[in-house]
Amino acid sequence: MTDIAHGTSEPLPAARWEDGFLSGNGHHGALVFGGPNDERVVVTHHTLVRPNGSENAQPPKLADQLPLLQDQLLAGELHAAETFTDGRDLQWVQPFHPAFQIRLRTAPGEEPRHYRRSVDFTTGVVKTVCDDRSSRVFVSRADDVIVQHVTAADLDIALDHRLPSAPTALAVGDGAVLTPDGALLTLRVRYPGSAMAYTGVTLVVPAGGRATLTPPGVRVEGAESVLLLTRVLRHTGELDTTSQAHALRELLPDGEDPYDALLERHTERHRAAYERVTLDLDAEPAERALCGSELLARPDSSALLERLFAAGRYHLLSASGLFPPRLVGLWTGDWNTAWSGAFTNDANLNLQTASAAAAALPEVTEAHASLIQRQLSDWAVNARTVFGARGVVAPAHTDGESGLTYHFNREYPLHLWTAGADWLLKPLVDHDETRGTRDPRTAHALAQVALFYEDFLDRTDQNGHLVVVPSYSPENRPANASWGTINAAMDLSAARHALLTAAAHHPGSPEADRWRALAQRIPPHRINADGALAEWAWPGLDDTYDHRHLSHLYGVWPLDEINPYDTPELAAAAHRALELRGAENDSAHGHLHHALVAARLRDGERVTHALGQVLKGDFFHASLMSAHYPDREVYNADAAHTLPAVLIEMLVQSTPDRLVLLPALPAAYPKGRLLGIRTRFGAALDLTWSPRQATALIRPTRTHRVELRTSSGTRPLDLVAGEDHVLSLEAW
Repeated sequence: MTDIAHGTSEPLPAARWEDGFLSGNGHHGALVFGGPNDERVVVTHHTLVRPNGSENAQPPKLADQLPLLQDQLLAGELHAAETFTDGRDLQWVQPFHPAFQIRLRTAPGEEPRHYRRSVDFTTGVVKTVCDDRSSRVFVSRADDVIVQHVTAADLDIALDHRLPSAPTALAVGDGAVLTPDGALLTLRVRYPGSAMAYTGVTLVVPAGGRATLTPPGVRVEGAESVLLLTRVLRHTGELDTTSQAHALRELLPDGEDPYDALLERHTERHRAAYERVTLDLDAEPAERALCGSELLARPDSSALLERLFAAGRYHLLSASGLFPPRLVGLWTGDWNTAWSGAFTNDANLNLQTASAAAAALPEVTEAHASLIQRQLSDWAVNARTVFGARGVVAPAHTDGESGLTYHFNREYPLHLWTAGADWLLKPLVDHDETRGTRDPRTAHALAQVALFYEDFLDRTDQNGHLVVVPSYSPENRPANASWGTINAAMDLSAARHALLTAAAHHPGSPEADRWRALAQRIPPHRINADGALAEWAWPGLDDTYDHRHLSHLYGVWPLDEINPYDTPELAAAAHRALELRGAENDSAHGHLHHALVAARLRDGERVTHALGQVLKGDFFHASLMSAHYPDREVYNADAAHTLPAVLIEMLVQSTPDRLVLLPALPAAYPKGRLLGIRTRFGAALDLTWSPRQATALIRPTRTHRVELRTSSGTRPLDLVAGEDHVLSLEAW
């Protein structure tokens, strides 16, 4: 097997910002596009959300109406939840938006003889070469600054806020001053009708030549090269740009090349994270050498999957820091970002971060945890205000600032969704299992979820089972009822999992005994007349199969509640539900969610089909960032970030007590290597396979017995901390 490409390139400029190559450090983002004489770097930052009236929005005060709604739903009034509202219109969270673009203009010359742009996943450097000119851009993880190095003798530089859909009422002020080392450019933007603003600061440092002011920018002439350092800050009032400029100058080392020094500090952190995991599908070397757009035209190519796996981990890492990725990751070139560019919690966020634990990206999990910890107090307000309960309830949408539930309407009664906290905490639990330690912050949050269920689960059915009422399966409805109903399968699985997991994190406590007892009273799943796991376990609620979400299969993925080994009958019903599920509007997240569930159910053919829908549906831009719909409609990170998780799940699955090897390997990939995977029983794993033979090298960090599952059978596996264990499988 030969080395795979850890990057991608294109021979033509990116005329569309969607095709621009990306760099980021989880705080700042850089999107590089434009022509040879007009290169543009769109600057983004995770904190940049535009006030839209929702910044002070509160959850609806509905707790006193809850008992009546429960009575009505239990009495068979299956549209009663439509009036469980305070009458407000749908209110979106504050939209994410770009800050500005750094424009680098050179005088038009002869038609370029040579042009190439590329991004190196191991360093995060986006490079453009045009004849004797070059540009290199990266976003430093070490110094939190956008670094840009340009070799061009003459260059016009300006900060430009005029990006598509920018509000005309923005209050914009720009400035340019000469400094002893070059120039300082500033751009201040205040939102209409708000005290909130943001300011961009760019330090321009030429090597040789001279700088002159060309308001609102600067012209550099006769330089060997130019270094630009850029930061953007969101603030109220005035920002001291002088101190910000001083902070940027402090990053410049004495006596060595500043770009190289900045890159070395950044690369030390970025490369270590990126290189932990590698996927090699034994692709043809000639295909590996193709540019990204050529590979995308070969959807059956192993080299395409290799590159999308590498790009997906790169983009996921680059978008995660202050927060995990938004719907658009960390990048957009348009102020009119679809669905506000929010963190959409009822599917998208967890799908995008699904590979974090196994793919050895604790940086992503920590960003995910950071978002939750910032908002946990808001989650408590949701529980108290909507449900009159202790504990916490997560919102379905957030802009990163508020964790309050206020985005809902009749067709999307997202304020009824109570499974969100368990769903969002599951990746943190997985992460703790890979490390073998329990984060006390996660344990506290789990206890708060359990407290909510103690108060909320106060109704029973005729068999003495607890009833989840009201209940909601995002974003679907029964064929014969309204959206807000009873005993959605996701709610049953989430409540049971939350209570048992909270009890496990608080061993020996009296609360743990109560939580386990409560979990035992939650009703079982229902199998409907089609032999499928019903999306609503309450009798009389008919399934709606043609929908993009697969919330009812939460027990299969990401939970381990339903699997072919311990619960074969439920697994068969879940598989039947998957067979019957339509794709509705062909959203990328729907196809890849389908693939994740299929992998857990050991259906390699269904994984192949779901992957094919995305690979053959023109979902990827030349940047290898993805779209939400086929034909590259609506810039969206779901496919790009979720695809690595699908490829891992079809090769390796683990629980704290089980290892499953090659459960759903498509026939199209008979040979390969997956290196550096982390398991939930505390071991790193390298897997190599070829037709009829596979080898797994397991490096455990704790002593433990696990169950090994392969297609040829089951056996116990005794692992000793610090001792490598080699498995040879002749017939996997």
